[in-house]
Amino acid sequence: MTSYPSPTGEPLTRGLGFWQATAINIAQIVGAGVFATIPLILGVLPGPYGLLAWLVAGLLILCDGMIWAELGAALPSAGGSYHFLREAFGRTRWGRLMSFLFVWQLLISGPLEIGSGLVAAAQFSTALDPAFKKFDEDNTRRFEAEITTDKKVGVVFAPSRVIGLGLGVLVVGLLYRRVTTLGHISIVFVLGVLAILGWVLIEGALRFDPGLAFAQPAAPPESFGPALGAGMALAIYSYLGYYNVCYLGGEVRNPARTIPRAILTSALVVVILYPLVQLAITGVIPPDEAAKLTDNLTADFMARVRGPWAATLVTVCLIGSCFASVFSGTLGYSRVPYAAARDGQFFSWFGAVHPRHKFPHRSLLLIGGLALVWSLFSLQAVIDALIATRILEQFVAQVFAVMLLRRSGRPMPWRMWLYPLPCLVALVGWLFVYATTGWLFVLMGAATLLVGAVVFLVRAKQAREWPFRSTQ
Repeated sequence: MTSYPSPTGEPLTRGLGFWQATAINIAQIVGAGVFATIPLILGVLPGPYGLLAWLVAGLLILCDGMIWAELGAALPSAGGSYHFLREAFGRTRWGRLMSFLFVWQLLISGPLEIGSGLVAAAQFSTALDPAFKKFDEDNTRRFEAEITTDKKVGVVFAPSRVIGLGLGVLVVGLLYRRVTTLGHISIVFVLGVLAILGWVLIEGALRFDPGLAFAQPAAPPESFGPALGAGMALAIYSYLGYYNVCYLGGEVRNPARTIPRAILTSALVVVILYPLVQLAITGVIPPDEAAKLTDNLTADFMARVRGPWAATLVTVCLIGSCFASVFSGTLGYSRVPYAAARDGQFFSWFGAVHPRHKFPHRSLLLIGGLALVWSLFSLQAVIDALIATRILEQFVAQVFAVMLLRRSGRPMPWRMWLYPLPCLVALVGWLFVYATTGWLFVLMGAATLLVGAVVFLVRAKQAREWPFRSTQ
C-alpha cells in the first residue's frame, strides 16, 4: 500500500478499496438501529403508517447520499464534511466558520451516535437471562426531566450500562491498528450483521400474515405531520452511516470511483431491507403489541418463531451488531478532530499520528471517551439530540456546499443524477425533520449553532484571523 500526504498533509495510508469502504458504511448503519427503532416508530406511527417513515426517510437518504458522493469524490480527505464545507464556502473566509461549526457540533453528535449503539447493546443484554434482567431493573437508577408528555431526558445508571461501557473500551482498543487491517475486520462485521437481517427476513417471510402487518390501527396519528417527522427522525437515525467512508477519504484507494459507489451501494441496501424487516416482524407480532416491546423486540420475535434458544442467540448477535456499528462509527469520526487540528482549527495535540500504525490515536481517544459519556443517557433522548444538532451544521450546509463547488468551476469527478432535484429534496426533507423534532431539540440545534459561532468569533479575534483581519 502507498502512503502519501492528503490535502491536509497527513501521512495516512490509502488502503481501503470498494469492499472495505462499503463494509465500513454498512457496519455502522445496521448496528442496532433498525431493531431498536421499529417499536419506537410504531409508537408514533401505528400499524402500516410506520412504513411511511422508512420509505420517505429512505428517499431523503438516497438524495442526500448523492450529495455526499459528489462531495466525497471531489474532496477525498480525512475529515469528510470538515473539508467539504471549508473548500465550498472559501477556506480563508466563510469556510473557516462553516468548517469550525461542523467540528463543534460533531463533538456532540458524533459521540451521540456512537453512544447510542452502546445504549442499545446494554438494552439488549437484559434479554440474555431473566435473572440478570430482574437484577438490572432492581438496581437501575434514573435521573430524568420530563420535556413533554411522551419525552424525557435523563441519565441512567444500571448494571447493563456497564456492559455498554465495556464494549466501548474494547472498541477503542481494537481500533489501535492499521486501517488496512480495520478494513478487513469491517468486512467480517458486515457479513455478520447482514446474516442477522437475513435470518429475521427469512423467518418473517415463512410466517408472514398480511392481516397483521397491514391491519389498520384503532386510530390514526392525531397530528400526522409531526408524527411523520418523528418517525422519519427515528428511521434516519437507523440509516445514518451511509457516508462514513467520507471521513476516511484520505485512506481510500481511487476515491473518485470508490467513494460514490460505496455510499450509494450502502444507502440502497438498507433503504430496501429496513422496511422489509419491519414487515417481517409485524407480520408475526401485531404492530400495536410490537410498539410496546421496546427492550428487545427481535428477541421476542425469535422466541415466538423458534423458541428461547433463538431469542438468546439473536440477542448475542444484536450485541455483536451494536459492537460493529460502534467500531465503524468511532473509526470514521475519529478522523475529524484530527483533520481540524492539522488545519489549526482545533487543539494541535489531537493532530498526532500513531508512529507505528499511522492513525490519529489521540483523536480516537477523544471521540471514544465522549461516546462513553453519552452511553449513560436514554436512547430516545440520544436519538433526538443527535438528529437536531447535526441537521443544520452538516446536512443542510452540504446541500449548499455542493452547489457552490459546482458554480466555482472546480472539477467534479462524479456528478449526481438529475441535479439539482436531489439537492432540493434533501433540503426540504432535512428542514421538515428538524422542524418536527420538538421545541427542545430545535432550540438545542439552534443553540449549538449560536454558541459555536460565538466561540469561533472569540477565537478569531484573539488570533487576529478572519473576520477581524482581511485575508487574500
